[in-house]
Amino acid sequence: MLAMRSPLFKSRLLSGWVQAALLASPSVQALDLLQTWEQARAYDPQMQVVAATRSSVQAYEAQAQALWRPVLMGSATVGAMSADTRTTGAQFAVGGQPSMPGSFATSASAATSTRWSLQAKQPLYNPERQAQQAQLNSAAGVAELRADLAQQQFMLLTAQRYFNLLLAERQQHVLKNQYLAVSRSLTEAQDRFALGDVPVTDTHEASARAAGLQAQLLAADNDVQMARRVLIDSTRLSADVLQPKPLKAQVTVSALPSLEQVLTQVQQANTGVLLKKVQSDVARQELKKHAQNGGVTLDLVASAGRDRLSGDGDFGASSNKQSQQMVGLSLNVPLYTGGWRSAKLQEAAGAASQAQAEVDMALQQSQQQARTVWLALQTGPARLSAMQAAWNASTARLDATRLGRQVGDRTTLELLQAQNDAAQAELSWLRAQTEVLMARLQLDALTGNLSVQSLETLNTQLLP
Repeated sequence: MLAMRSPLFKSRLLSGWVQAALLASPSVQALDLLQTWEQARAYDPQMQVVAATRSSVQAYEAQAQALWRPVLMGSATVGAMSADTRTTGAQFAVGGQPSMPGSFATSASAATSTRWSLQAKQPLYNPERQAQQAQLNSAAGVAELRADLAQQQFMLLTAQRYFNLLLAERQQHVLKNQYLAVSRSLTEAQDRFALGDVPVTDTHEASARAAGLQAQLLAADNDVQMARRVLIDSTRLSADVLQPKPLKAQVTVSALPSLEQVLTQVQQANTGVLLKKVQSDVARQELKKHAQNGGVTLDLVASAGRDRLSGDGDFGASSNKQSQQMVGLSLNVPLYTGGWRSAKLQEAAGAASQAQAEVDMALQQSQQQARTVWLALQTGPARLSAMQAAWNASTARLDATRLGRQVGDRTTLELLQAQNDAAQAELSWLRAQTEVLMARLQLDALTGNLSVQSLETLNTQLLP
């Protein structure tokens, strides 16, 4: 019992050490992606569902092994019983004398009846049971694959939650800086308007932009609180500990295999496709259960039993004992089932065709997703470089517009627009960075390679 629980116990113990270290060390204020995953894996209810799904694998395997083991059944009864037996036309022979016709009768009222029996049966030939065993083994594979698929999806979800919080905090920071800049522009416009240097429309434009940014800041604050709350519920960490590490200035992804290799890996190792294939195997085994020879069985059987009846009757005290033992073979052949077997066979054939079509559809969808993600990763570095260049250009334009506004060559509206463009360019660049990193995880999931090592690789893209 302890050995079965040790992996989960070790996982919780390790996560407890991680949490204790984070809480005890005041210098540790940021949590990386791998630590977040370890905490979520130990405490999130979704992983408990995964563990419960995985625990059913052994049950299915045990059922499959038990199908061909001998079955021993015992029964015993005791009760009050009355019996009356009359036989005529019987023949009796005593001591080698010629048999003579006669009759006899027995009677018992309010008698005590006891009965016990033992029956043993060992299946020798049973096509339906063979198919059932194959289905149970496949069911174990289905449970394992479902657990793997759920764990992969939860790993992706945890990473997405982590980046959502990181991006929400960064968006909040950018909007705060933009709001401060717009507030300074508003103060400057009001002062210059008081001096008669600018029209009143400048103050109206700056005031409207400040009010709009204030509304965006409130929405950004809500996004941060919700993103942090989701991770707190999943990891059970406190808010002061749950601070994501920022990304490096330059995000890079590992070298990509060729598209042909990716599509081959999807076909061979994609968890969703493998799950559909195993489910298709279960449907094909259902066909064998209802085939023409599926109901034929041959069993080795053995039985032993004893019946006893004792009491008083019409002829005085009576007692009857009967014992029987048997060892042999039992052959069962269904001759007519009223059309039930043929109808079940037709149903199983339709289910098998549907299961195979679902395999083809899952493979097609997975390969399409892999192609989309691969192309996004292929163009990811160039896209990030272009977006960073756009951010740098918008920052330079903001500096030039700010200088032009000071000397009177640019209007307040142009300055406000330049500030907005620079902030949006920075946020777009940051969002693109997280999208590239998530795309790399998605490609690992589609090719069946998503693991803790994938998160460790992404951790290298975070600041220490």
